[in-house]
Formats: sequence, C-alpha cells, structure tokens
Amino acid sequence: MKTTTMIVSILLAGLLTNNMVLSKFLGICPFLGVSKKVNTAVSMSIAVTFVMIIATAVTYPIYYYLLQPKYEYLETVVFILVIAAIVQFIEIFLKKYIKPIYNALGIYLPLITTNCAVLGITMLNVTDFDITKYSFGKLYLFSLTNALSAGLGFMLAMVLFAGVRQRLETADIPEFMKGLPITLVAAALCSLSFLGFAGIGG
Repeated sequence: MKTTTMIVSILLAGLLTNNMVLSKFLGICPFLGVSKKVNTAVSMSIAVTFVMIIATAVTYPIYYYLLQPKYEYLETVVFILVIAAIVQFIEIFLKKYIKPIYNALGIYLPLITTNCAVLGITMLNVTDFDITKYSFGKLYLFSLTNALSAGLGFMLAMVLFAGVRQRLETADIPEFMKGLPITLVAAALCSLSFLGFAGIGG
C-alpha cells in the first residue's frame, strides 16, 4: 500500500470506523463528564489531540529503539510516566508563557494525564503497524498520523455528543430517565450511528 493511501486510510479510520471513544471506548470519562457544552468539549479535545501527538512523538522512538524486543513488558509503565511528564511540562509552559491558553485549558490539562485515550493511542501505535514491513521513518509518520486522527475523532465524538446533550436539556424526558440513564442511552445511539461508516478506511 502506498504511503499516501495508508495515511488517508489511517485518518478515515481514526475519525469514523475506529473512533477512539465510540468504537474503542477509550476516553469515556471526559466524554461523559466534559461534554455538556460545545465550547468546553472543543477545548478539552484540542488539549487531548495536542497531548496525543506529542506523546506519540516521544514514546514511539523510545519503544522502537529502547524497549523492543527485550523490554516490551515495561511499555505501559514507561508510557504512563512519559505522558504524565509531558502534561506537566505543557502545563508549566502554558502557565508561564501563554497565559490565555492556560486559562482556557488549564482546568482540563490535569485530567489528560489520566485519560486512557492518550495512553491507548500510544500503545495502539506500537501494535497496529507491522514493525517488520516498514522503515522507522514510515512507522513514525503513520503513528503521528494515527495520533492526529485519534484526536480529531475524539473531538468529533465530543462535539457531536455535546450538541446532543444540549438538545436533551430542553427535551421532555421521563423522570426515571433523567440524568445518567438518558446520557448513556444517547451515547449508545451516537456510537451505533457510526456503524454506518463500517468498511471506510480499511
């Protein structure tokens, strides 16, 4: 498969068929907790996408050159430590140099450390692509593309669900379904709607 075709397939899969939230069920906590308003959903999604890309950029070379094949059992611990360090560094940097962005995203940044979608994408990057078929350069490009598409897919799911939840606030919902029950039903219906994209992106 050509590199361009592979990149397009990765982007489509991350957005639609292998959506991090609606297909792999990673990042459910912010999906349910921070999706009440569209603007907060977008802010959280931008921060998550940025951290996903940076985390992939750092963890993939560590895995490729240091962990595999002898120390793969350390993958989870190393990746968690790297992600936590990256989030802390970004938070400190934004607080010191870009105060407006820190004020907008600061409350969401600590949550990203415990967001399983970020850890999930770094771990999927080392398993989704056959390390024997491609050079490091191509694998690195595919991994970064996968991280970007996962972040954009996360944003798509968050924004769509935020719109659904805002509509639910004005809907006439039976008393026993209010709150978490109707939220979970709406999330399930959003997830089912993405089955229509099955087969797109390979």
